Amino acid sequence: MIELKYSLIIEATEEPDYFGFYSTELKGFTGIGHSIEDCIYKAKWGMIDHIDLLKEKGFPVPPKNPNPKIIIQNQQELEIAV
Repeated sequence: MIELKYSLIIEATEEPDYFGFYSTELKGFTGIGHSIEDCIYKAKWGMIDHIDLLKEKGFPVPPKNPNPKIIIQNQQELEIAV
């Protein structure tokens, strides 16, 4: 069972022990980990902290996703608008 409140995207980098993660459903939520399992663990607790911070600052909290997904992909290159 996925114990996350929102879907998570984990991106593998060229470094074998460095992954980035974020949720498109929880604006501003990002993190890094040293394995896929580390990212999921950090995301679980990080989402709770992020939601608490949003509430504390008076920002809206998106509704929980009843069926969150974890997507693992290669790191996407950022496009820079000129």
